Amino acid sequence: MFPFTNTIKIDKEGKTPVYKQIAFAVIDAIRSGGLQAGSHLPGSRELARMLGVHRKTVIAAYDELNAQDWIVIIPRKQVAVSGRIPLLKPQKWNTSAVLPSYQNEFNLPFRKLEGNLLKEELASIPEIIIDDGYPDVRLSPIDELLKTYRSYTSRKYAIKNAHTGTGQGTIKLRETLTHYLSETRGMNISPENILITHGAQMSIYLAAQLLLGKGACIIVARPDYPVASKTFEETGAGIIEVPVDENGMDTDAIEAVCKRKRVSAVYIIPHHHYPTTVTLSVERRMKLLDLSRQYSFAIIEDDYDYDYHYTSSPYLPLASSQHNGTVIYVGSFSKILDPSLRIGFMVAPHNFIQQAVVLRKLIDVGGDGYMQNALAALIIEGELKRHLKKAKKIYHLRRDFLDKQLKEKLGPYISYTLPSGGMAVWIKLKQPYSIALLQQIHSMKVLRADEAENAFRFGFASMNEKELEDTVDLLSMEINKVHKLYPGFERPGKQSK
Repeated sequence: MFPFTNTIKIDKEGKTPVYKQIAFAVIDAIRSGGLQAGSHLPGSRELARMLGVHRKTVIAAYDELNAQDWIVIIPRKQVAVSGRIPLLKPQKWNTSAVLPSYQNEFNLPFRKLEGNLLKEELASIPEIIIDDGYPDVRLSPIDELLKTYRSYTSRKYAIKNAHTGTGQGTIKLRETLTHYLSETRGMNISPENILITHGAQMSIYLAAQLLLGKGACIIVARPDYPVASKTFEETGAGIIEVPVDENGMDTDAIEAVCKRKRVSAVYIIPHHHYPTTVTLSVERRMKLLDLSRQYSFAIIEDDYDYDYHYTSSPYLPLASSQHNGTVIYVGSFSKILDPSLRIGFMVAPHNFIQQAVVLRKLIDVGGDGYMQNALAALIIEGELKRHLKKAKKIYHLRRDFLDKQLKEKLGPYISYTLPSGGMAVWIKLKQPYSIALLQQIHSMKVLRADEAENAFRFGFASMNEKELEDTVDLLSMEINKVHKLYPGFERPGKQSK
């Protein structure tokens, strides 16, 4: 009489309440056409007996269905499927297994992005992670930042300010950054020239969407920052790679491209290029700006770790030089405080920032006003400056400690140039050792390895001396295992310094 009840499976140990399991089963039966509009359902006593549950559980299920207009309850008379349900063709019961809705594949009509994000999320966390240059969160003034954040959520004026103008960024943070960037980078800007974003990657995405499209062309370095290159590729623009040497991106190669092709933009990381860590020389900085004026292309300057220099003062950004408003400057506080603290910024002419704000609001109405104002307070009170002074000293010592460990334990197998700043070292393995070796170490994960260059980034800032030593010891042990497989292989000479 009530065949649909055979499909109701009760899991009393499951996370979903039993009454909801019953309600969902009835809804599925209606949606599949097994229960038509007006069909009578068993009374609460009868259905409780059939399912082996308490009557109150069935009553709760029926109340839920009634509240959602799936059924109509006439007290002491009947329970029936709502007459407003459209007529559906019944499906045969148990003819084939039906997947839950979201276990089916979605048919993407236009494009499919490549990536293995799900695998990354589900993968187990290894004992050692060699990141590509993260700060040490244990040193970060996060407690002070969160203390200020919490205080703002209880003050009336702070609540109002936190909800005003977050599309471009709170005025307090933009005004603070105006002074901060002037003092630290020599930039002559106003709050109207700044957009606060959720990190450097959002700034790069917005700039790419405004500058590029089908038929456009952008020049990037080789080896590149793959996430940025993928962002440019998704606009439909053509990507041209130029080589990087010890003086940074090859500007002669950029000029050669400009002579034969219309270039819309050049993406460059002048300080500690990712991944190689080299710094763009003064001569090439000047030539790049001259080329930008001559060939009218924009420069996307990614200055993600400007603040970390150990042996000398940093070069001022390209954005601080005289230019015709063609440099889009991208920075981030994630490399200073914590990678999970997503606050970055873009500096550009006012009209470009206005367009970026409009575009940003299509995908994200604004940032966290409380956090932005708390960060502004951290800068105004000098806490950020004190943190950077302490962090630079510690990271400098860690860089030198890693240098010593690498020379002592891995010297014959690797080559590298010790960077003057930043938070990572670009290490190349010497043949016959392959970068694939690192991927086979189950207790370790390397976040940035390049098979074409046979090299990887060793982020040293996030590890203390004990952690650095343990990591190098593990690498040494694994390489020595491989060394035994090549008895005729003579160890190379000293590595580059």
